[in-house]
Formats: sequence, structure tokens, C-alpha cells
Amino acid sequence: MSTAALGSATLLTDTVVLTRRSLRHVLRSPDTIITTAITPIAMLLLFVYVFGSAIDTGTGPEVSYVEYLLPGILLITVASGVAYTSYRLFLDLQNGFLDRLRSMPIARSAVLWAHVLTSLVANLVSLALVVLVAVAMGFRSGAGPAAWLAVLGIMVLFTLALTWLAVVAGLAAKSPDGAGGFAYPLLFLPFLSSAFVPTDGMPGPVRWFAEHQPVTSIVDTIRRLYAEQPLGDDVRTALAWCVGLLVLAYALAMRSYRRRTSG
Repeated sequence: MSTAALGSATLLTDTVVLTRRSLRHVLRSPDTIITTAITPIAMLLLFVYVFGSAIDTGTGPEVSYVEYLLPGILLITVASGVAYTSYRLFLDLQNGFLDRLRSMPIARSAVLWAHVLTSLVANLVSLALVVLVAVAMGFRSGAGPAAWLAVLGIMVLFTLALTWLAVVAGLAAKSPDGAGGFAYPLLFLPFLSSAFVPTDGMPGPVRWFAEHQPVTSIVDTIRRLYAEQPLGDDVRTALAWCVGLLVLAYALAMRSYRRRTSG
């Protein structure tokens, strides 16, 4: 077996072992998943039942507000969930777990991949809970399996991109509050997008920002997939944002990790 193949096999094996460790921690405290889902669900209830009747989405009566709102709430769910990844990685650094791994024959990046994969699993569970609540509130979609798989693919890419950003934040944080607090700007972005209301009625500068930030294209793509509408340029823009952020965040995370663990 070549050195490269051996290294890949070692990385995979070590990642599986460390992912199991991280998942056990999540299972021991399932409140993290519940807490991640509570805020988006509360926002879903608030906006649909309190503000929904006063918001004109321009989609007509055939599209209920819960159907219009759900894609944005899904992104908020992920933004809320990745904060725990940053926090758990910070704790591993503080309690010396990463230092102990350095003295063992373990692939260096395996611990990061373990945190990322754990985040992906936990966020997918939270997303499923949010969708179930939305269905109970009246969300309906005639989209077929291909459209649902496309939505799942976009959400996986988005989750991976934000999770690697969370890794960067966890490596750079100086305190637990700093590790978890990085997600606040991410939670704010959907409010300056088409997630809650159309961008048409926004003031000029705000509208320009809303139409050129990643959340709007991703939300619009998911909304069109659920409604079985033509995707247009939105899907290309959404994928470009997700892949671009993922590549950038991964590169920054690996660079930060090498600096943090060097010496």
C-alpha cells in the first residue's frame, strides 16, 4: 500500500473513532439538539401565527406563509447549531484533549473531521424536527424525491460550510462565550434577505445587500424546489456560495489548526 493510501486509511479510521466519541457526547446531552431546534421553531411559530397575516409575500393565497418562511428557518437552524461545534472544539483545546492526541499515532486532522461530521448529524436531526413542526403547522409541498434530495444536498453543503467556519472560531476563541458567540452574525443574516419578506420593498442599500448575500439565493432555491418552480440562476448562485464558503472555511480551519498545534 502506498504512503498516500495508508495515510488516507488512517485518517478515515481515526475520524470514525473520534466521531463516535463526539456523537456519544451529544447523545449524553440531547438537550443541545433540542436547544438548537427550539429557537427556530419559536421563530416559526411567532412569525406564522403573530406576524404572518400582516406580511405580504407577493406569492398569492396559493402559498401559505409557513411555506414561504420554512427555507429561511432551516438556515437559521443550522446557524444556531454550529455554535455548539465551536464550543465543543474550544473545550477540547482547553482540557488538553488535542494535546494528548498529538502524542498518539493519530491523523492530525481527524479530530476536526470528527467535530464536523458530528455537527452534520446533529444539525440534520434538528432540521428534521423543524420540518416536522412546519408540517404540523400546515406546510405542504408537492415536490418529488429528486427535489427533496436537492434540498438535502444544499443543506448538507451549507451545514459543512458553516461548520468549518465554526472550527475556525473554536480554534481562535479565547473564552467559551467567544466560541459560541461567533454564530450571532450568522443568525442575523436571514433577516437581511428574502427569508422573511421579499426584497422588493426594502430600501435601496439594504435591498442591494439582501440580494447579493448568500442567504437570499439559497432560500430562493429551496423555496423554488419545494414549489416545483424553475430554478433559474438562483441555484447556480446558491451552489457557488456554498462551495466557495466551504473551500475557504476548510482552508482557514486547517491553517489555524496547524498554527495552533505546532511546536
